[in-house]
Amino acid sequence: MQYSNIKWINNLPHSIDFNDIYFSTEDGLEETEYVFVKQNQLKERLQALTQNQFTIIETGFGTGLNFLVTCKLWLDLAPKNAQLHYISIEKFPLSLADLARAHALWPQFYVTSIALQQQYHTLKAGLNHFSIADGRIQLTLQIDDIAHALPTLSQKADAWFLDGFAPAKNADMWTTAVFANIARLSEANTTLATFTSAGLVRRGLESVGFYVEKKPGYGKKREMLHGVFLGNIS
Repeated sequence: MQYSNIKWINNLPHSIDFNDIYFSTEDGLEETEYVFVKQNQLKERLQALTQNQFTIIETGFGTGLNFLVTCKLWLDLAPKNAQLHYISIEKFPLSLADLARAHALWPQFYVTSIALQQQYHTLKAGLNHFSIADGRIQLTLQIDDIAHALPTLSQKADAWFLDGFAPAKNADMWTTAVFANIARLSEANTTLATFTSAGLVRRGLESVGFYVEKKPGYGKKREMLHGVFLGNIS
């Protein structure tokens, strides 16, 4: 297992491997809430949840900010007897020290962050299972290349967080095989959101059965993509 090479600039983490930022330098928390929470309609869906499990699959765990935000929403809004299954794939995870430093930027998530950090020291290549909030949240963190990891999954997603680095800097995260597996792991009305608006991503998702539309991007980013799965295309 290879940890991510991080460079801290103005107390914000930057990936040396991909020469890219982990989240907006304007406001990473607001970016997550706008791109992944709002565009997947998570607040409304969790408040109206009738099933006993909700599954999110994420491509690119990064600093874990999306996970922390989602945990807070889940604990605040979801039924007490329901369980969140958060599945995330990450090839180059942050070290525990870098993860803790990043999480210190968001003290409002302290309880969940500490619960994760206390288990994170056991991180290994392959599958890792972490339990949060007395089992109400289950995190499956798969440390692996996405091309190998996605085909091994069978759990269908209610929502997708497509949060790999930009296609121009991390093309392996945005291939036809990845799009095909996203479709395989989706059901009618599964939603997705991603910060990128790249044409290859939009066309790739449309080709496997998603209705995709452009939305205004966060901050300086002009556009992003939101999608809903309509069904497999034969």
